[in-house]
Amino acid sequence: MRRPAATARLGFVLAAPLILVAALALGAAIGETSIDLDVVAKSVANRLWDAGYAVDPIDEGIVWNYRLSRAIVACCCGVTLALSGVVLQALLRNALADPYILGISAGASTGAVAVAILGFGAGMLSLSLGAFVGALVAFGLITLLARRAGSGPGAIILAGVAGSQLFNAITSLIVTRSANAEQARGIMYWLLGNLSGVRWDDAWLAVPAALLGLLVCLFHARALDAFTFGAESAASLGISVRRVQAVLISVAALMTAVMVSIVGSIGFVGLVIPHAARLLVGVRHGVLLPVSALTGAVFMVVADVVSRTIIPGQVVPIGVITALVGAPAFALILIRGRHVQ
Repeated sequence: MRRPAATARLGFVLAAPLILVAALALGAAIGETSIDLDVVAKSVANRLWDAGYAVDPIDEGIVWNYRLSRAIVACCCGVTLALSGVVLQALLRNALADPYILGISAGASTGAVAVAILGFGAGMLSLSLGAFVGALVAFGLITLLARRAGSGPGAIILAGVAGSQLFNAITSLIVTRSANAEQARGIMYWLLGNLSGVRWDDAWLAVPAALLGLLVCLFHARALDAFTFGAESAASLGISVRRVQAVLISVAALMTAVMVSIVGSIGFVGLVIPHAARLLVGVRHGVLLPVSALTGAVFMVVADVVSRTIIPGQVVPIGVITALVGAPAFALILIRGRHVQ
């Protein structure tokens, strides 16, 4: 039993970087103007190691300055949202929990917009920090509402829907009252999920957030296994329930906030990817977390490629693509849960 498990784990460790590199290469190669993979490789080599390959400067600029940074941020976005979904579904013991449905993304959007438009923090708060505060406030409010509403499994989801609508309304009010026409157009497009303006400065923020989130979640993998059977069972196994909940919820909120501040609110990734990963590897979080992270990364790169190519000459917000996939999956999860009950 241990040898096959160890072999599978080693195989994943070896395959994951190759799959990730392949996804990044395809993300940099595919677009309105296709670029050969060898040109992508030479462009990266020229930028990283000054290799001196003869490459068209326009192609090299497209690969390095536009597509590769965008693909890396898309990967990080997929990793963080998928991990947040796994964590929230385990802690809340609800198959429908994810940052978007629970209103965490909406709260993060409100926090970021409040900093950008209203100037909250007097210049001392960045967009990411403002989004983090908004995400925590949203989750606290939704948790309080769910506890007052009742302890049924659907209470947290209904509270999340209500909270999401509330924070979306606050965001719209801020934009309507305080933003000029140009700001309003940019923010509304950004709120749909947009990678068009992503550059390397954003990647330097997204990569540490994704790596930190992955490491913290993996460190608490056994605790998440215990939470699968409920908080009381976790406490009986020696898990510090309140500490683990505080740490993991804060990490999930932080990861969501960082991504929202960069690319806007992207829905359903944290819902769909964990369920897809469970179908592949089961429910043990030591394996589920890295597989979910990898699956989310690849999914977001593919969604970004589709958003750039589905309509010639136009870029569709990536949130539209994830919603087109996530909404039917959400319906299937609802129907499956009803049959199980």
